[in-house]
Amino acid sequence: MVAVTVEALVKRFGETIAVNNVTFTAESEKFVTLLGPSGCGKTTVLRSIAGVEEPDGGTISVGKTVVFSKSAGIMLPPEKRGMGMVYQSYALWPHLSVFENIAYPLKVRKLSKQEVKRRVLDVVELVRLSGLETRLVPNLSGGQQQRVALARAIVYNPAVLLLDEPLSNLDAPLREEMRAELKSLQRKIKVTSIYVTHDRTEALSMSDRIIVMGNGEIQAMGTPQRLLEDPPNSYAGMLLGGMSVVDGKIIHARETSTEVEMAGGRLLCKGNSDLKEGQPVKVLIRGPRVRVHETARTGSNIFPVLVDSVTNAGLFIEYKLKLDNHLIKILRDPLEGTLSEGKEVFIEIPSDACVLVRE
Repeated sequence: MVAVTVEALVKRFGETIAVNNVTFTAESEKFVTLLGPSGCGKTTVLRSIAGVEEPDGGTISVGKTVVFSKSAGIMLPPEKRGMGMVYQSYALWPHLSVFENIAYPLKVRKLSKQEVKRRVLDVVELVRLSGLETRLVPNLSGGQQQRVALARAIVYNPAVLLLDEPLSNLDAPLREEMRAELKSLQRKIKVTSIYVTHDRTEALSMSDRIIVMGNGEIQAMGTPQRLLEDPPNSYAGMLLGGMSVVDGKIIHARETSTEVEMAGGRLLCKGNSDLKEGQPVKVLIRGPRVRVHETARTGSNIFPVLVDSVTNAGLFIEYKLKLDNHLIKILRDPLEGTLSEGKEVFIEIPSDACVLVRE
């Protein structure tokens, strides 16, 4: 298989810069996810790689082959890039059977009937659609349609698999099941994969590497574990880790601990040698590690807060706690009791529950 390299990619729509100087590499056989909210440029990057969108600048290479270069005037058409694409809508033909939908890319490439049949039946078995070959697409469930779209994208052994939010139309239980299936399939066929989503659970559970996008630019990238443990900025911490953000200023910077002045008092966090005394910072707080006390407490890293909102999230109750003009989100087991809106409680923020970043 091959790597995909994107260098200094730029795409404009009128006066709007949708993608601004985006550079990254999707390594061979790895699962790379572009994560970000709607309008951040992630789908435009994917469509540029696929060849259905022509960028205004930069270079895209698949292995040693340059498939796009603005400066060199290279723009290979999609069918010559060796890529399979799965769209959010699946883009299946409703008047064709499962077999006919999957076989279409092979027929376009003028393979023999025997080879078409062999490849289609092999991939049908791989994606667990055996027995449904003659069924029309409208008679399939959402999960089955998604498998047909995947089968069609991989049946001709593409060098790269591109996926544009393929699970967004599925209900929650099926989406969870298909995440595991898709990751398992990618491992089996060992194809370099670039996946677009706004869902951080999908990104964290499936990716070898995550590229966090915002405002048409890359805001952060790394392994899921690295980005969760040490987000480089508040945007990545909020988007990927669901962290809360509080403004602060460094009071003391030591090797083993850093003291921060923030709303409600002072907070001791882990040491950070990159920060200096007097420097303004953003304090990222990991809600699941915050402890709640319903009676008055004193001591380090303890702050009085008001319960601003209460939301039942199924296995947990999500609380937003008001600290001065900031909201801190925490999750709490219902068995611990329910806090009522407007109630004053005390939160204890362990030093390993906070991360300090410059922005």
